[in-house]
Amino acid sequence: MKILDILPPENVLSDLHGKTKLDVLDELASALAARHPQVSKDRLVEVLLEREKLGSTAIGEGIAIPHGKLPKLGGVLAAFGRSQGGVDFQSLDGGKTQLFFLLIAPEDASGAHLKALARVSRLLRDKEFRRRLLTAEGPQQIYETIQAEDDKY
Repeated sequence: MKILDILPPENVLSDLHGKTKLDVLDELASALAARHPQVSKDRLVEVLLEREKLGSTAIGEGIAIPHGKLPKLGGVLAAFGRSQGGVDFQSLDGGKTQLFFLLIAPEDASGAHLKALARVSRLLRDKEFRRRLLTAEGPQQIYETIQAEDDKY
């Protein structure tokens, strides 16, 4: 699975304004729901918050991968957001989170969901890739950065 199979350029937000976990989840969910009418923004935020109650999806090194499942989706959907100032997302390392990959999958697609999580995690392990995402100029350059990294694998 390629990230660009599930992440269209329109779902890349280069300047998240949210200052809290809820703000960021709401902003990312709004962007995704605006482009996918089958997704209810409010229900998506509920699902993401339910997942966060199990443990933060902020895995450290400035990265969070909020994710969940919704019924009636045709496949896995993604959104990406960057917060220049960082947000307290209750990260495992205690640091602020700046890079957010939102993943939402159909309820009956555990395999696809896990593949997407693994793919995003693998890409974000690369410190140089994370640096390029943080310094990219705007959403188009972020998308191109993701595309270049995605094409390597």
